Amino acid sequence: MAAAMQDWLPWSLLLFSLTCGTGAFYVPGVAPINFHQNDPVEIKAVKLTSSRTQLPYEYYSLPFCQPNKITYKAENLGEVLRGDRIVNTPFQVLMNSEKKCEVLCGQSNKPVTLTVEQSRLVAERISEDYYVHLIADNLPVATRLELYSNRDGDDKKKEKDVQFEHGYRLGFTDVNKIYLHNHLSFILYYHREDLEEDREHTYRVVRFEVIPQSIRLEDLKADEKSSCTLPEGTNSSPQEIDPTKENQLYFTYSVHWEESDIKWASRWDTYLTMSDVQIHWFSIINSVVVVFFLSGILSMIIIRTLRKDIANYNKEDDIEDTMEESGWKLVHGDVFRPPQYPMILSSLLGSGIQLFCMILIVIFVAMLGMLSPSSRGALMTTACFLFMFMGVFGGFSAGRLYRTLKGHRWKKGAFCTATLYPGVVFGICFVLNCFIWGKHSSGAVPFPTMVALLCMWFGISLPLVYLGYYFGFRKQPYDNPVRTNQIPRQIPEQRWYMNRFVGILMAGILPFGAMFIELFFIFSAIWENQFYYLFGFLFLVFIILVVSCSQISIVMVYFQLCAEDYRWWWRNFLVSGGSAFYVLVYAIFYFVNKLDIVEFIPSLLYFGYTALMVLSFWLLTGTIGFYAAYMFVRKIYAAVKID
Repeated sequence: MAAAMQDWLPWSLLLFSLTCGTGAFYVPGVAPINFHQNDPVEIKAVKLTSSRTQLPYEYYSLPFCQPNKITYKAENLGEVLRGDRIVNTPFQVLMNSEKKCEVLCGQSNKPVTLTVEQSRLVAERISEDYYVHLIADNLPVATRLELYSNRDGDDKKKEKDVQFEHGYRLGFTDVNKIYLHNHLSFILYYHREDLEEDREHTYRVVRFEVIPQSIRLEDLKADEKSSCTLPEGTNSSPQEIDPTKENQLYFTYSVHWEESDIKWASRWDTYLTMSDVQIHWFSIINSVVVVFFLSGILSMIIIRTLRKDIANYNKEDDIEDTMEESGWKLVHGDVFRPPQYPMILSSLLGSGIQLFCMILIVIFVAMLGMLSPSSRGALMTTACFLFMFMGVFGGFSAGRLYRTLKGHRWKKGAFCTATLYPGVVFGICFVLNCFIWGKHSSGAVPFPTMVALLCMWFGISLPLVYLGYYFGFRKQPYDNPVRTNQIPRQIPEQRWYMNRFVGILMAGILPFGAMFIELFFIFSAIWENQFYYLFGFLFLVFIILVVSCSQISIVMVYFQLCAEDYRWWWRNFLVSGGSAFYVLVYAIFYFVNKLDIVEFIPSLLYFGYTALMVLSFWLLTGTIGFYAAYMFVRKIYAAVKID
């Protein structure tokens, strides 16, 4: 626990240092390590993952060979929440030193024996498509996949398309038989650093690949020195795991080193170019063009219509005729009437501001390269701390709005702001965590970490929300340009297209269209263990999302006021978050078409976390739309003469 807190501290200091200026520095934990000839290069295990079960497991949850002393790395908050449990392994790898074949554990005359229970567990993990994730010098292992892009025509014209898969498959199934990858061929690439002639050369690890193989016990010849001989050609048979009996096998590995021109600074490029970037570029540019085109049309319509309306309403000669017309000016005495449940509305909007500030800063900092995948767990750690610290801005905006809505119980309002949204998130995560605990997965958040998160919530976030709320409530409320009548105006019967759900469907299309391609990449990163690194694209998409949400919200509130319905506060908040409904629909589509999840608990985890994403996205887009609409309403009523 203390070690984990020590890891969190540099990140909180880093967040504050961002506002103080920039300088040349290495992000903590990712400075290059120089190796000399025959220096040990430690191979560590991270976890086992599967996109079918969504339950990560610790490396030694399976009967792999263990070192004399198992040592776990002190992890930061993000690593713990991701389910990483980084631990040492018995692989002996020396810099630029080859190994043909070596037995990992067991002796030449005494192979490893898996009990029936262990064999059943290994067979179950293989059938669930589990991958093993190892790291060398903080660089994750990858399996090379060679695909041929030109399927038709001569073999000479075929071009190899090399892609990399994260980790390596634990095993494979063939004709209802289960086989384990018990031999690992490590291929490590080094970059030789240029030095003066008198000094010894230093090396840096720039790529870590593995070729997993399944070789049965009878085909592996081992001697007394733990060395072994691999079978030649394709004569060997794979190592079968029979879940109904004990199985004997060798765990072996080989090491091969190759020199590479790739420099240390570019070593992550291999892992981050796993998908077709051209499609990504095309989709993003397409979304940008479409959204700006539609936004321009909407803006022109609104501005032209508004100018005409304001010009008509301000004609002193035709005041009587104007008042007989229907339009948004007729509800001027009710448009700023406080809505029902002002405390809950201001609390949700305060949480939305908190989310907006957190997401904006995280994406911007990640775009600058400070939260790269090499800083393991940094993104989630930074997001958690930022959400806590942004409580002061959320509290301030909620307090000022609550006072504008004629609220008086500021202490209760502050408590509601600090606990409503975080309480829902914590409650859902706690319930899901209980199911993960039941599966003994490393994805379960340990009890000390949960206590630490609660302490951060009530020790950092809650006081900051109260502080912001106090100053926001004391500040002058928003100045509404027209007075509110004592008697509410009767609302005429509304057309079918003014229905709230129809409004959600209409308002959600444009913002969702701006970001659904990016959503695919984000879902792939979360549910299929891919790296997400295109934060420059994401920042652009976020700006487009803010613009489209604001403009759609303004259009919707304008139509509502023209229909003489002044109850826009809650409706606009709900309708502006309409794209969250499309995110939910897309999540269901992704679950059915892209994922191979069939069991109950993985399905529960998927929809539980999806519900949190949809709720957060609704709060974010609803808040953006609400404040845009509120500014718009204040502007248009300030522009007309009210008698």
